[in-house]
Amino acid sequence: MYYDKSVFSEEDVKNLDTMLEKGVVSFPLTNSWYLPAFYLGNGCTLFGDGTDESAGVDFGGEKAAEVTDYLIDLEANPNFRIDADGSGMAGIRDGSINAMFTGSWDYSALKEALGDNLGIASLPTYTLNGEERQMLAYAGSKAIGVNPNTDNMVAAVELAVYLGSAEAQQLHYELRSVIPCNTELLEEEEITADPLVQAQNDTFENTSILQPFVPQMSNCWTPVENMGKGIRNGSVTHENAAEQTEAMNEAMNSDGIS
Repeated sequence: MYYDKSVFSEEDVKNLDTMLEKGVVSFPLTNSWYLPAFYLGNGCTLFGDGTDESAGVDFGGEKAAEVTDYLIDLEANPNFRIDADGSGMAGIRDGSINAMFTGSWDYSALKEALGDNLGIASLPTYTLNGEERQMLAYAGSKAIGVNPNTDNMVAAVELAVYLGSAEAQQLHYELRSVIPCNTELLEEEEITADPLVQAQNDTFENTSILQPFVPQMSNCWTPVENMGKGIRNGSVTHENAAEQTEAMNEAMNSDGIS
């Protein structure tokens, strides 16, 4: 989470609802990679520990429905903005938005917009029925692969080895703020002292779960996206929140065959 330090203190950014009392926060509510953070924070699960496909998805019941109710109120909050098509970044630039949730790829643009007022933190808690719940992001990683059917195997492998090397990771960090995973680079003071690196490490270690890679995870993205869109367009209401939440859960557990 990136925020304007002239609007929020380090204490403010520990809780989303506190932030909404002091400034405008943008969140990609219709993005199914971000929205689960609220449900996961209230005890919903994906495939057990993320690796047990037979355990299925548990985004149902009262614990999930009360999150949907919270999100309906969140969307209606005048200090909340749904980030879509770059609106969050545009708002940061013109001062109409004071905090947004995104990845390291937007760091340079945010630094240019806010300068020394740019703050970075791991995910905040949110207050549900009077109790704080910790938002939980998906933690993921990238891999470099080689097509086994390539006609230029030697060159392809050499390129893959280079792209994964310490040199390439250093360049990605310097040019695009892509945080390296090379252990030697992560011991360099320049990198370890970087607030962006510290915030990402804090997020991975304290406010995230490993994104599941089981095949059935592919059935989860669209139902969650539809939930976010339904909250945005008003078709998901307090009156039908429980029903709509169960429908999302059922779709996430579907085998995709009709």
